[in-house]
Amino acid sequence: MILPLFLAVPLFAAALAAMLPWRWMRDALMLIIPVVAGCGGVYLFQHGIMTHNIGLYVGGVSIPFASDQFSAVMIIAASIVAFFSLLFALYAGETRARFFPTLALMLLGGVYGALLTADLFNLFVMVEVMLLPSYALLAMTGGRSRLAAGRTFVLSNLLASTMLVMGVSVVYGVSGTVNIAALAGAASEGPIVIAMGVVVLALAIKAGVFPMHTWLPRTYPSTSSAVMGLFSGLHTKVAVYALYRIYVVIFDSSPRWATFIVVVMIISMLVGGFAGLGETTIRRVLAYQMVNGMPFILVMLAFSSEAALAAGIFYMIHHMITVGSLILTTGAIEETYGTGTLSKLSGIARRDPWTSTFWAAAAFSLIGFPPFSGLWGKVGILIQAATFKSWWLIAAIIVASIGALLSMLRVWRKVFWGKPPKRYPATLVVAPIKALPGGALLACSLLMFIFAGPLTDVCSTASASLLDVPSYTSSILGTDPIGVVR
Repeated sequence: MILPLFLAVPLFAAALAAMLPWRWMRDALMLIIPVVAGCGGVYLFQHGIMTHNIGLYVGGVSIPFASDQFSAVMIIAASIVAFFSLLFALYAGETRARFFPTLALMLLGGVYGALLTADLFNLFVMVEVMLLPSYALLAMTGGRSRLAAGRTFVLSNLLASTMLVMGVSVVYGVSGTVNIAALAGAASEGPIVIAMGVVVLALAIKAGVFPMHTWLPRTYPSTSSAVMGLFSGLHTKVAVYALYRIYVVIFDSSPRWATFIVVVMIISMLVGGFAGLGETTIRRVLAYQMVNGMPFILVMLAFSSEAALAAGIFYMIHHMITVGSLILTTGAIEETYGTGTLSKLSGIARRDPWTSTFWAAAAFSLIGFPPFSGLWGKVGILIQAATFKSWWLIAAIIVASIGALLSMLRVWRKVFWGKPPKRYPATLVVAPIKALPGGALLACSLLMFIFAGPLTDVCSTASASLLDVPSYTSSILGTDPIGVVR
């Protein structure tokens, strides 16, 4: 019965934080929950497939929660990014807003619930639990453009949510169930393929996949760096997780969609790689690198082997950590100099060598340079593309990486290179405490490079558990392969 606690505890903590009059206690709750959830994720990883039917009803009838090594890895990675993003929010003074911790904890509850649900309608519910506090976080933090960006964010996500619930409704109408285990292999033919296509399209919008990506770089940079760090590590990755689970379980990793997936993802990575060259702020450039990262993860679905999915999972963890580091380090710069506009900044490398080093190293990781996790992430993707002789994909990965490199070089030349502007006092530098969260995530990327072997084993285990559909489905529906009633 530990699984529902991943949803219940953050929501209870959110309610408690809303009532507590002491700010330090609200902040402590906000930071403790992702730490506890991360430890819980380690526990889930060690114990393999675990299921729980709410109310102890019969499998297939009740609301099911299920975990395996794949969902456990996602919980751990999401908790790490959430902790350091919320720590930066504390350092930046954003938690002075009374309900910031409450909203952040509600968001975490929705994320953990979405990663553990085994029911399509419950997935929709968890996504809404995740989105509702996000609307408020976007409106209460960031610059003057946040309200206009908030309208785009709300409309885009309401459209995707409406499509999602409509798709789920049609799935129920044609199959009589929305239980993911009961739908295993059901999307091979017939009307359920169209219904599940609507569900997949809605999730692709939420993941920021081309051509439904433009809402993301127009909304995320308008909020604060801490909230953007939360969104980048949690929102889009929940959608990617759901796409992985649905394609493997319900579509049964059907190879007939492989060419379509590869073509769409090639276009998406090229657009994301080069579109940042036209942006005017650091975080808008980084937002397009988020768009660039999604296809690297999702293209592995076209191959759906254990090694391919493991490479995609490794890259997903790397992307969550690295983009989080870049966003939080950029946030430290914005908090100090009051702007993230490229034309208003220069010479930061002379003023803040440590902060500049953090940013440059995270950019190296994003591009795929050693000694950071991006090298092994892209090498793994390239190896799988070569294994399946997808030469166009290899070429696209190289070209998109060059686009990312040019985008990062442009930011470096305008923001970090040159002479410091005279309008800022010579003593104005980034406080070390504000650069700490971004630096800590960068250290995680470095550790991922050093311990790539053990982490690859972890990702392979997560991939194997994702592909072990018989154990997953039998556990949820009532009896596992050795006959133990859940």
